[in-house]
Order: sequence, then structure tokens, then C-alpha cells
Amino acid sequence: MPYSTPDIRNVALAGHPGAGKTTLFEALLHAGGAIQAAGTVERGNTVSDFDPMEKQRGHSIDAAIASLDHAPASVRSVHVNLIDTPGYPDFRGPTLSALAAVETVAIVVDADKGVEYGTRRMMARAQQRGLCRVVVINKIDHDAADCARVLEELRDEFGPTVLPLNLPADGGKAVVDCFGQASGESDLGPVADWHQKVIDQVVEVNETVMDHYLDLGEDGLSGDELHDAFEQCLREGHLVPVCFVSARSGVGVAELLDIAERLFPHPGEANPPPFAKGAGADATPIEARPDPDAHVIADVFRIVNDPFVGKLGVFRVYQGTVKKDSQLFVDDGKKPFKVAHLFRIQGKDHVEVTQAIPGDIAAVAKVDDLHFDAVLHDSHAEDHIHLAPLDFPRPMFGLAIEAGSKGQEQKLATALHKLAEEDPCFQVEHLPDTNETVVRGLSDLHLRVNLDRLKERHGVEVTTRPPRIAYRETVAAKAEGHHRHKKQTGGAGQFGEVFLRIEPLPRGGGFEFVDQVKGGTIPGQFLPAVEKGVRQVLDGGAIAGYPMQDVRVIVYEGKHHPVDSKEVAFVAAGKRAFLDAIAKARPQVLEPIVDLDVNAPEQHMGDISGGLASKRARISGTDSVRGGEIVVKAQVPLSELEGYAAELKSVTAGRGRYSLDFSHYEPVPAQVQQKLVEAYKPRHDED
Repeated sequence: MPYSTPDIRNVALAGHPGAGKTTLFEALLHAGGAIQAAGTVERGNTVSDFDPMEKQRGHSIDAAIASLDHAPASVRSVHVNLIDTPGYPDFRGPTLSALAAVETVAIVVDADKGVEYGTRRMMARAQQRGLCRVVVINKIDHDAADCARVLEELRDEFGPTVLPLNLPADGGKAVVDCFGQASGESDLGPVADWHQKVIDQVVEVNETVMDHYLDLGEDGLSGDELHDAFEQCLREGHLVPVCFVSARSGVGVAELLDIAERLFPHPGEANPPPFAKGAGADATPIEARPDPDAHVIADVFRIVNDPFVGKLGVFRVYQGTVKKDSQLFVDDGKKPFKVAHLFRIQGKDHVEVTQAIPGDIAAVAKVDDLHFDAVLHDSHAEDHIHLAPLDFPRPMFGLAIEAGSKGQEQKLATALHKLAEEDPCFQVEHLPDTNETVVRGLSDLHLRVNLDRLKERHGVEVTTRPPRIAYRETVAAKAEGHHRHKKQTGGAGQFGEVFLRIEPLPRGGGFEFVDQVKGGTIPGQFLPAVEKGVRQVLDGGAIAGYPMQDVRVIVYEGKHHPVDSKEVAFVAAGKRAFLDAIAKARPQVLEPIVDLDVNAPEQHMGDISGGLASKRARISGTDSVRGGEIVVKAQVPLSELEGYAAELKSVTAGRGRYSLDFSHYEPVPAQVQQKLVEAYKPRHDED
């Protein structure tokens, strides 16, 4: 079906685990005619959860994409791109990546359980990104559903801007429109009452519309005026619409599609995507216009290593038209690639298409340079353009990993690289100090899923063990350091002398190297050598073998010899002078502190709090959630959480779960620092 940019709707389904996102995804595809029958999670035959591990576990692990062409009566047809995202916080990478591709986030809420922590998290993320938010209350026909209470919870939690566009009726067996009509009854009272609240909310966003409404009443408003005001409300967050559905029975699903066509923004109506040209302070915002005839600008928001088509880059077109056999550049690359095949994604299937217009989601295969967040374009005028990065949580769970048998090292490295390409929250790093390869993720479950993929998808068996904690070193005071490096071996000698000062920077300040040498006492060509020596200490540590951070080094004096001064001499002098200053500057070992959320049945709160207290945790509060559960919030040293997954499972009979995000670094207790220092055998003592 041919369509243009105003006919496109891009919608991500997000929310708490178990709210019914995948079931709603199936119901929408079925209602839109994209599939003949809706699959179910229980039968393992859904369009989105096609991965064997998703079928086995009964929940989404990756984001899945499919589209439908909807042609409701009396209105023009629309092309709807849907993205089904994982609900579990362990798999936030694919969920957050989807936010870069859509204008609207539909946050699915369970009518039995109401507002949960996943609801809050995704509402906040969508708002931060400037996306239009819609709440879909699912399972309205369940016996335990309490739609009135859930709507009240939403309004209490997120404010009076949360208002329904339709209402459940007949005990959840039907829905009635309360935006387009002002009569009838619903399970939540008279339709007219809610209709008035929605209209009042919409018209007050625009002074002209408000004046017409006050002068002429609702009947005096044109359809365009009301639509434009509604679209402005969504864009500015002045209205968060609520729709009621039962994805399982189909109640309200067709109505939700009609609402998407009539009221959800198309790519030309939503807030402009946050593109910029240049980097850092020199970056200037640019406008990507949904003009099919302009130069191409597209953003890669997903990488899939497909066993049949190879590496697949899934992208959203923001400007221009991507055509089969056209030439595109990746980021600032000088050599273009040919779009030999262009695909539309339909779950696990790839449907070949001839072009992708602004607003489209499409994919290209077998382009090695593609990576997550790459910008595709067709002109060097678009070099140095990037989309504002998403704020991904920092992966803090770590496992040291090695191949289970000899000869598998290269195969393991290749497989790990492919997994890291697909998930921005799965990282692989090599620690030279211990010669460890460490994989990091968001949780124990996140890592276990990826380790299972290594075996099932890539055929690599591995062994794992806990890695070293990512401690850091810093200094707490100012100090001065000095060293003279002098060697005479009979021929040409080595000479270099360095005086420097160091001072602490604020936490997170990194490293600064400042040249304050006057009079050429250290010739300019040797200052990079001094910095090189300083950086050797930064990388390898001074007191416990961990990288150093948050320090400023000021080189202010030195001496050289016209014959014997060489780069190697100033590298050694800079290193030793830095070590001399560190010893006088109250060196400290820093440890990573994480924000921990523990979700468990309320009766286990005492055991959980007591266990956290023994781990040097600072408990900041607790939240009660429906169903007799609580969320305990705390800040904990990462080093204390080794084995916590098994401990929590034991304490809560398998019903507890937790997630964590990096918070900050802070000094370890004195006794911990002493143990770390004593365990370190400084290599620089052998120099």
C-alpha cells in the first residue's frame, strides 16, 4: 500500500513486565490485517517473541519490529510501525534504543495491578526524550481489574494531564468514546463528565482555540483546530491520553488503532529529533526535516546479527529517501556503501522494499561499518552529524570469561563482539592488569541470557569467575613532586629533571595535564614525554594497582641537558615525580557505589534490610506496590554484591529480584584500603 510521511505512525509499546505488551502487539497486528490470527506467549507463536530463548522463558528479551497498514472506514489509511520492547529492567538496552525511532511511546499498564515501577520508569524516560506518551490500560475484562482505581492511581502519580480518550463499559466487555462524543454511560460514570475534562484540557493549550471555544462553545471549533490543539498537547506533555483495551479478547484494540490514526502524531508533527553537528561545546543543533527530496539523514538504532542475512542494521529515516541501489555514507566515512537490499522488518521476517521515506523504519544487511547510533547520509554535507545519545544505564554486573577449551579463543572473541554490537548495555573489556576478559551487563539474568546465547547461537562453551572490582585511585590533597633521571653508560647518557604539583579534582573530573613551564627549562618537545610518564601511573595506579582519576598535574619547572636529554629520560622523570607527589597527597582507593532497587514480597522486608545493612548499604526508602510487594531502594558498594542474586533468591523463596545502576565513586574504608594496598605488588618498584 503506498503511503506518505503524514500517514506514518511510529509507536513503541513499553511498560512493566507482564502488563501484556506482546499480547497487545499481536492484537494490533491482527486488527490491522497484518496477520491472520493473533499468537500467544503461552503457545510461543507470537510475531515478536520468535527467539527460542524468548519462547522458553515466556517473556521478551529483545525489541521486535513489525508494521501494519490500517484502513479504517471514512478516514485515510495509515502505516503503523510497532516496536514491542522488553519489560524486564535487565533488558533495558533494546527498550531504550527503541525510543530513538518513534514519536509515541504507548505505556501498557495492567488493569489488575495498576502503576508499577516499570510504569514510572518508562513514563520518565519518554518524557526526558520529548516523546508523546499514551497510557494503554490492558486486561480490562479480568475479574480482578479495577479500572477506576488504576486511572485514579495514574492521575495521582503523573498529574491531571492524564485523561481518558475512551472508557470501559459493560464490565470491560466494551469501550465507549469520550473524546469525540459527550453522551452515554461507562463503567467510570457518565461519558459527558470525562468528555468535558478532555476538551477543557485540550483547548487551554492554545489561546486562539480557547477564545473560539469560550465564544462559540465546542460546536464552534473546527476539526483542524481541535486536532492541532490535541497534537500540541501531546508534543508539550500537556495531555497524556489513556486508552482502555483487552488485548486478549480484542476489546478496544480496533478503537486504539483508530485513535492512533486520528490523534497520534506523524513524523512531521512530533518534537523535532535532537540532531546536532559537531561535538562537545562546538556542537550546533540542526533540523532534520521530513522532506523526501532532501539529503538523507537516518539513524541506526538496532544491530542484529542474523544467521541467514548476516549483520543487519535497522534504522529510522528522518530526512530524505533511501532507495535500493543508492549510495550511503556511515558517519564521517569517506567511502560509501551500496544499498544492495533494503528491508522492512516483520518480526523474524525481512520483506524487501524499494525505498524508505521520512518516518520509515527499514534495514540494510552486510555492511560491516554499521554500528548502534550510526548516522547514515548521502552527502558529505552531513558529516559530523549525530543524534543526541540515549542515557543508558551503566552495566555494573561483571564476569571474567574465557573459552572452555583451547583453540576457541578467536571464536569467543568474535561471538562476544557480535553480542556487544546488538545490546548497548552489554560490554566486553580486557583488563591488562589481570589479563582478564570481562563481560558486563545490567544484572545476573542479563549476563546469563548472553552466556546462553554464546552456547546456543554461536556454539561457544565458556567458563566464568568473579572479576576484580573496578576500583580507582585518586588523591585527597595538594602536593609537589620531583625527580631527576640521570644515567651514564659510557656513551651518550640520559638526563631529565621534572618538578610538578598535583591537586584533586571534583569527583568525576577525570584528568588534567597543565604546562606551566617558563623559560624553556623543559623544552617543548619533551613535555609530551613527561605527560606519557604521568599517564603510565594513571593507567597502572600508584598504591593498589588501579587506574587513577580526578587529579590535575601541573608541570612548572625542570632541567635538561643539550646532549643527554632524551624522550625516555623525561618519561621516567615525569613518572617518578608524579609518584613522589602522590605519596604526599593522601592517596585514596575509590570504590564504585551503585543504586540498588530490590523488589520482593512485603513479608521479606526485614530480612532484605538486615542483609543490606551487613553490606555497608545506605537504605534511602521503600515503596509499596500493588500485590503486597515492596521496592527497597539503597546505595551499596558494588564489591559487597557478589553472590547477592543467590542470597536474595534464598531469602525470598525465588520471588525477589533486583536491578542496579552506577551512582558514583567514593573512598573505601581505611581497613579495606589497607588490604588492597598490601595485596598489590607495585611493578614500579622494580624499575
